[in-house]
Amino acid sequence: MTAPAPREVFERLSAGISAGRWHELAGLYAEDAVVEQPFTLPPAPRRLEGRAVIAEHFRRAAAGPLQLRARDVVVHETDDPEVIVSEFGYEGRVATTGHEFRVANVQVLRVRGGLIVESRDYHDHRGLARAMNPAGTAP
Repeated sequence: MTAPAPREVFERLSAGISAGRWHELAGLYAEDAVVEQPFTLPPAPRRLEGRAVIAEHFRRAAAGPLQLRARDVVVHETDDPEVIVSEFGYEGRVATTGHEFRVANVQVLRVRGGLIVESRDYHDHRGLARAMNPAGTAP
């Protein structure tokens, strides 16, 4: 059986987030995967190492009020068959307030053997923080 291509793995990740199936997402990552989030805001870590840490990250997301749906997805193949670059927007809703928002995202994924081994996630964390607190006290 052939392992899923990087684009397929990204599509599973995106579909899982959009459907709120947070508990399934860590299974898309290798045991020793590394996720870097250069634009994250403190106190969140900029680097997540290992599937267990990534699973905990998704457990926290599942407990939060954000509902996200990926839109306008464009996936770029690269010269490296393991690497793709995806551009997309999240249309979101804060379940506790009903506030709706949209933020931009870029992800660079390295997929080996059908599992994400490296990810650089350039999400608009400031936009997400503003969505959580539209009154304007977010960073």
